[in-house]
Amino acid sequence: MRNTILSKLKEIEERENIKILHCVESGSRAWGFASPDSDYDVRFIYVRPKEFYLRLDKTRDVIEWQLDDTLDINGWDIKKALTLLHGSNPTLFEWNSSPIVYKTTEEWNQISKVINNYFVMKSGLYHYLSTAKRNYHEFLTGETVKFKKYFYVLRPLLACKWILAEGTPPPMLFSSLMEKYLDEDIKPDVEKLLDLKMNTPEIGEGKRFDRVNDYIEKNIKAVAAMIAELPKEEPNGWNELNNIFLSLLK
Repeated sequence: MRNTILSKLKEIEERENIKILHCVESGSRAWGFASPDSDYDVRFIYVRPKEFYLRLDKTRDVIEWQLDDTLDINGWDIKKALTLLHGSNPTLFEWNSSPIVYKTTEEWNQISKVINNYFVMKSGLYHYLSTAKRNYHEFLTGETVKFKKYFYVLRPLLACKWILAEGTPPPMLFSSLMEKYLDEDIKPDVEKLLDLKMNTPEIGEGKRFDRVNDYIEKNIKAVAAMIAELPKEEPNGWNELNNIFLSLLK
C-alpha cells in the first residue's frame, strides 16, 4: 500500500502543480490500533508557486483527492497550515509527530524544529477533552457499543493527562499514552478492548465495559477541573511563521 500511496502523491503534485512538504498517516494506523479493515487516512501539507498567493480572487486551501473504502487522501495548503499553527491547532502537532511518514522534506524539517513553540496547553486540552466527552456521550452510554469508540475517548483523555503532566503535544501512539498515564487497575480491561479492536472488523460491537465507562466518567470530571485552574496563555507572534512562509515561496 505504501507504494500505491507514494504513486498517488506524485500524481497529485503533477496534476495540482504543487510540492508536498510533508505527508503522514493520521488515523487509527498512526494511533497504533488499526482494525483488520481500517482504511488509510493520508494527510499532507503542500505549497503552490508564489503567484498563486498573489491572486485577487479567492482560492481553495485544501485538496480533497480521494475517499473510498481503502484510501482517504487530502491535504492543506501551507498558508492554511501555518495560520492554524499560530492558533495552536492540535492537528498540526499530530501530523508532525505521526509515526508513519510517507514523505517529508527539508522545508518541513525547518517547520518541525519550531512547531512546538506554538503549542498552547489550554487550547490542546480543550480540544482533546471535548473530543472525549462528545464521543463518550454519543457512542458509549448504551448497553451495546462499538469497541473502536472506546479508543476515540480514551486516547484524547490520556492526551489530556499527558499535556497536564508534560506541557507538550501528546504522542500519536496510543501505547505511549497508555503506558505512561493509564491507571494500572484499568489496564487489563483496556488491553482486552485493544485485542477486540485490532482483531474485529470495524463494525465489531458488544456489551459495554462498565469499569472502563466508570474510569472515563471519573477522569473527564477530574481533567475538566484541572483545566479550569490553568492560567490563560498568549500565543507566540507571527514573525517566525511569516518568515517561514516567505522562505518557502522563494
